[in-house]
Amino acid sequence: MPPHPPRTSPGRRALLTGAGAALAALALPPAPALAADRPAGPFGRYGSPAARLTGRTLYVHPGGLGDHTSVRAAVDAAAGTGWTLVLAPGTYRETVAVGAARTGMTWIGASGDARDVVVVYDNAAGTPKPDGSGTYGTTGSATVTLQAADFTAHAITFANDFLRSDLPGNPGTQAVAVKAQGDRSAFFHCRFLGHQDTLYADSTSLSAFARQYFAHCYVEGDVDFVFGRATAVFERCHFRTLARTDLAGAPYGFVFAPSTARANPHGFLASRCRVTSGAPDGFYELARPWVPGSDPTAWPSLVVRESVLGAGVDAVAPYADMRAEHPWQEQRFAEYRNTGRGAAVTVPANRPQLTPAQAATATRAVYLGDWRPAAEVCP
Repeated sequence: MPPHPPRTSPGRRALLTGAGAALAALALPPAPALAADRPAGPFGRYGSPAARLTGRTLYVHPGGLGDHTSVRAAVDAAAGTGWTLVLAPGTYRETVAVGAARTGMTWIGASGDARDVVVVYDNAAGTPKPDGSGTYGTTGSATVTLQAADFTAHAITFANDFLRSDLPGNPGTQAVAVKAQGDRSAFFHCRFLGHQDTLYADSTSLSAFARQYFAHCYVEGDVDFVFGRATAVFERCHFRTLARTDLAGAPYGFVFAPSTARANPHGFLASRCRVTSGAPDGFYELARPWVPGSDPTAWPSLVVRESVLGAGVDAVAPYADMRAEHPWQEQRFAEYRNTGRGAAVTVPANRPQLTPAQAATATRAVYLGDWRPAAEVCP
């Protein structure tokens, strides 16, 4: 679908800018700063069409100062492997898909601040397709779909600014910002903004155990806003639960909804992260298991360790069932040395804890195996 003009309701502007203050307030290391003497211009120290970093570097600028004015056009032009896209500050209202053949692609936000570079659209699962062939569904709603292996993003905001009021009474309110499916997908200092189903950490098939890594990222939403079957490691990330005006009481939603394949020993791992909330205390639950119809044998896996869980998390009942036939107690859910009001163990049966020996196997190195994304640096 071609881009359409941005809508300007206050709610949509708040979605794209309100998270910035919360991110800035975090006690997390900042995004890598560019050198004080960096070259002037929209692409900073990352060159320009007249002075490319490499022969496989393309420059995107919404005002026409790059090779392309849209991210989609740059991706389409980057056939093959190993391309780098440098995105100038701006809002890119479009949907983008990186197909499986475009391996080793890197997107760089030129300013080094994810708030400056926003890729956003507003399709939802229930949004009618313009050709009349039905609705997009959850997968089709994604602003950005990433199927290629070895994709890396630095300092980019990925957003889906659909609001439930856009489709009143329609239950198809899932609206994905990113669907990541490729193995060895890495995101550094990125933001993921949405409401329901913001970040879809998935794989290309039930038998593909895609590994994904998120470092110093910010993710916000309300219902199941980090979900999927990938082996996904989140380190020093901030998860923010949103207030809702459409519900009269708790629960407003769930942070995680893993759907890990039974044969996969590793699902989601959140380490040294933070969960905060814009909702009343106790109005969110930490997770619920997703056993999709496409994989009825799924065995969801989630470990949250050494993280700060704010008062927005229901400490008494932090987990819930998505379906009665798949109770959360039968899934692979556990915590380890979490702190904060939302981590208080008031009902031990509701807070499964790892032993130190078990925690020794719930690490980035174990989950990601021979892949070492934390050693990668921005070009």
